Amino acid sequence: METKDCYGNLLSEKDSIFLVKDLKLKGSSKTYKQGTVFKNIRLTDSPEEVEVREGKTTIVLRTEFIKKK
Repeated sequence: METKDCYGNLLSEKDSIFLVKDLKLKGSSKTYKQGTVFKNIRLTDSPEEVEVREGKTTIVLRTEFIKKK
């Protein structure tokens, strides 16, 4: 199972990524702006999703909104 970003680049554990569009966090008033960088991603069982840590919160991002840095 391969996980790829929105441009087809292969993602692996501990990669750094950034957002390609503004995303509103569900259940919160927080909005992550385009270009926000997340480091040390974790791959999930689904090839369309990755997990990132933002402070003490774990966020699941869809690969269609991220690009490998």
